[in-house]
Amino acid sequence: MKHIKNIFYLTFPLFLGIVSALITRNSINYNTLNKPPLSPPGIVFPIVWTILYILIGLSYYLYKKNTYTNKTEIFVYYLQLFLNFTWTIIFFTLELRFLAIIWVLALSISIYTLITLFLQKYKPSAYLLIPYLIWCLFATYLTIGTYLLN
Repeated sequence: MKHIKNIFYLTFPLFLGIVSALITRNSINYNTLNKPPLSPPGIVFPIVWTILYILIGLSYYLYKKNTYTNKTEIFVYYLQLFLNFTWTIIFFTLELRFLAIIWVLALSISIYTLITLFLQKYKPSAYLLIPYLIWCLFATYLTIGTYLLN
């Protein structure tokens, strides 16, 4: 049973990313949007997100393995996964660009909070989330820029 939990912790973020991509795949119009400067080509996103989802899962797995996890850490972890999962749907499928700005800001805050919580008990798990926070801050810039240009 413990092995199943470990596999879950490692793979759940990647699973959510795949499901989110499948839900939004027919509605993504990234190439037709007016994009802000520094916007990467569309092919970059699945590569970066795959790496980030692996880091998120590894971070949580190591954290669970090496510390006692309290309800606050568990809540913030799953909250940021929920915000991450639903942002793509809000931005691409529903095309609610202003709401997507608020959503990605909430996501960035939740990631920062999670890093802060993880730093208190197991620093390696916190460090694994830093690229995720940086990418989400960049996604915030892209979301705001796309909103203003479209």
